[in-house]
Amino acid sequence: MTEDADGVDGNNRTADGESRPLEPAADDVLERAEVDAPLAVIVEKPRAETAIESLRAEGVYDDSRRVRENESERVALPITEPPTETQVIEVVRQLEPEPRNPDLEDLLAERGWSDADLESVPGSWAVIGSVILVTVPEDCPDEEALGEALLELHGEADSVLADEGIENDGTAGTYREPRTRLIAGDDDTETIHAEHGTRYGLDPAKVMFSPGNQAERARMGELGSEDEHVFDMFAGIGYFTLPLARGGSRVTATEINPTAFRYLLENAVLNDVGDRVDAYMTDCRDLASEIDADRVIMGYYGSSDGSDADGNEEVDHGTRTDEAHDFLPDALEALVPGGVVHYHEATPESRLWDRPLERLAAAADEAGRELAVLEKRRVKSHSAGVDHVVVDARFE
Repeated sequence: MTEDADGVDGNNRTADGESRPLEPAADDVLERAEVDAPLAVIVEKPRAETAIESLRAEGVYDDSRRVRENESERVALPITEPPTETQVIEVVRQLEPEPRNPDLEDLLAERGWSDADLESVPGSWAVIGSVILVTVPEDCPDEEALGEALLELHGEADSVLADEGIENDGTAGTYREPRTRLIAGDDDTETIHAEHGTRYGLDPAKVMFSPGNQAERARMGELGSEDEHVFDMFAGIGYFTLPLARGGSRVTATEINPTAFRYLLENAVLNDVGDRVDAYMTDCRDLASEIDADRVIMGYYGSSDGSDADGNEEVDHGTRTDEAHDFLPDALEALVPGGVVHYHEATPESRLWDRPLERLAAAADEAGRELAVLEKRRVKSHSAGVDHVVVDARFE
């Protein structure tokens, strides 16, 4: 944090530690600036995405202007009025604001793309912290220009990665490692992604992060409870562990990918839940018999060979190995009577909801337990004709 001319730091406290409201400091700044210039706040660059989320939650973020650099390690975030809750270094006025063009096609047209070229512009992409993840169409005429336009569109981003899916073969398939290529921006793609108050440190070029699972991650945060012990069998970087722990749950988390496990440990500290997360770099089956869990998270659906049972290689679901249903006996061994399993699966639409329910029922019969289905949810489309679903099931 830096101190402004009146001795007020970014936490809105004076040099002697006395609390001081944000508005007077903002007013002091405004008196020194042009009265008709729009407002911005200065924050440290690594905090940009978190600050933007907070400013949006306050209703004061201005999407009509671009984020701009302010010195090498700071950025200026456009706002409509001074924030009252978001921690910032300084409130300033932008004397030369840059309007933000929200249309990717317009930006590419300015770069010389023809009408035919613009037919290949992707309709969606993901912003993960300071990294943009985009599936580049096969007929894209210039992927570098596409990447540069995306960076201009998202002024807070530093890098653009081409998303080429998830590895399926060998150890990389088991670890669900992403396949990516840098097409624009910085080659250092480690970042912090914030959503619903949870911060995830990661490198999208090295570990998987699915933006489509955001609603499910938020739901887990709502289920967190201080009187619950949760077993997260496939924790990754803490996708579900972190919101559950932030909600008060005590979580035992297992992860076999060394890179993801490192981020899991770091993220527990980053979110101040290290005292509620017990993390183990081990196969979840090795720990199941030692746990009495009120809730088990099975957020994994194995790897695929890219073909279906009839050898049709165009069906992305494929013949899958190490799916979550293979781990159901171990999940039930860890689950106390009356506990809940959150069972994830990549299910062909033709077998929705029959297959996941059949697998849960078979596991219940084998364990001699009664099954009650509490909720069925589509998380997202996994691939053509295949849905990522989750079933909440209680086992007595």
